[in-house]
Amino acid sequence: MSEIRVDSIGNESNTGGPVLSGITTFSGQQYFIPPKGTTAERPSDCPPGSIRFNTDSAHLEYWNGLVWLEFEASSNELGDNNNTDSSGGTGVRGCFGGGAVTPGDASDRETNNISYITVSTLGNAHNFGDLSQRRDFLGAAGSRTRGFWAAGVNPGTAGLNRVDTIVFASEGNATDFGDTTHASQRPNDGASNQTRALFSGINVSNVIEYLTMATTGTLIDFGDLNVARTGGASANSSVRGFFIGASDPAITNLIDYVTFSTTGNAQDFGDLTDAREFMSAASSATRAVVGGGGDPANLSVIDFFNMSTLGDAQDFGDLSVARDQHACSCSTTRGVWYGGFTFESTMDYVTIQTTGNAIDFGDTGENVRGAAGTSNGHGGLS
Repeated sequence: MSEIRVDSIGNESNTGGPVLSGITTFSGQQYFIPPKGTTAERPSDCPPGSIRFNTDSAHLEYWNGLVWLEFEASSNELGDNNNTDSSGGTGVRGCFGGGAVTPGDASDRETNNISYITVSTLGNAHNFGDLSQRRDFLGAAGSRTRGFWAAGVNPGTAGLNRVDTIVFASEGNATDFGDTTHASQRPNDGASNQTRALFSGINVSNVIEYLTMATTGTLIDFGDLNVARTGGASANSSVRGFFIGASDPAITNLIDYVTFSTTGNAQDFGDLTDAREFMSAASSATRAVVGGGGDPANLSVIDFFNMSTLGDAQDFGDLSVARDQHACSCSTTRGVWYGGFTFESTMDYVTIQTTGNAIDFGDTGENVRGAAGTSNGHGGLS
């Protein structure tokens, strides 16, 4: 094996050339091996643009001058492209994590299961892997590459503060990302764009917290909701995150919004057609669609609103089953609702830019309520 050591490279007139920094290994003609190490071994004295391979996350990352960030990648070829059901084919992958299942003892029903579908197809959900803890009533959000589940409740606990993450393009168990600042059950669902994920209702409060999805660590304070509440839905465009409905103590029809790129308190957007809690939402780049919920009786109503304006929601249609405590995952064209009270195995879908009643998508594979869903192709990523 030959080895060449070079301290500097310049052109003929010595007026420029690449700067070599750290340890650079070139191997063969088809690839090069960048420096690598664990998260704890990240340097902080390198110039912006420095690249390394993180052996903990198995991802390339770069230094922007302030923090290490992961390279973002996406794939439209998840699974077997010859498979026409929800386990394969091209398109957006939706994942649903946690919840409570039946049959089982009422005090020990929480699950750590993660299921997945391909949103553009039809069919039953398939096993993806497991969360690090069994829990229900948790929140979820996602980037083009990673899904996140935050907080929740586990048998014998008042609430959890763990945040788990997965890589959408693979299957397998979730890994630890960090923590919310408060242990919480029943947070509002997560809103996200490509950079940030926001969770509200932490510890049954008006607190909004956020994480930068390409990093790891404890969530950071973003601002406050207009009213303290928990158990609501969230939606997102690439610019705005929305926190919808919920309760504590009174069930509300409020829709709040924030701007992802800033921090600060939420502002009033408008109202749902009905006050309700434990609904879930899908969103394209421009429209949010909110399905089901309880007032406290279970509802089948679906509302929609245009996210770029202000105003009240309008009637869209109905779910096939009146339900609350259900999850939703979506692409920019289709929303899919998953499970619900009382322990439903039904999945429904709608085309977001139209109106009308939901259509059967397939089955969850188990009767489940209190799960949370996200995807790598929702409206916040467009």
